[in-house]
Amino acid sequence: MTAQSDHVDHELIQAAAHVARTRCRGDNHTMAAAARARDSRIVTAVNAYHFTGGPCAELVLLGTAAAQGAYELDTIVAVGDRDRGVVPPCGRCRQVLVDYFPALKVIVGASDRLRTVSITDLLPESYIWADHQLDTEQPDPLSTS
Repeated sequence: MTAQSDHVDHELIQAAAHVARTRCRGDNHTMAAAARARDSRIVTAVNAYHFTGGPCAELVLLGTAAAQGAYELDTIVAVGDRDRGVVPPCGRCRQVLVDYFPALKVIVGASDRLRTVSITDLLPESYIWADHQLDTEQPDPLSTS
């Protein structure tokens, strides 16, 4: 496992907490996420709950970041509404985050024990989808050429 970092990006936590306080309303939006891009921009998003499932704030953030041209993320944090504080990513989000950004750092822990850890620390011995993709294009077996 990678050693945890002593540095905690409090500005990132504050950005997510602000979105949670001001944008999360009712049961449809209960979590906010913020990520720092490699160019220092902060991108924020909220979850989109639905009884059929729905993307967590971290997954909405991935699309939002891409739409804003922030393709390299350095650190991410999720914060719950109603002053619930920092909430660690769920299992699905951990897998997606490690697939998209294997070097991503995640802020976790209670307010008095916040720490920054590698996404791989949260999902050890994980299957990383990108590691199993072929580097070269394979011929289409249905192609007539």
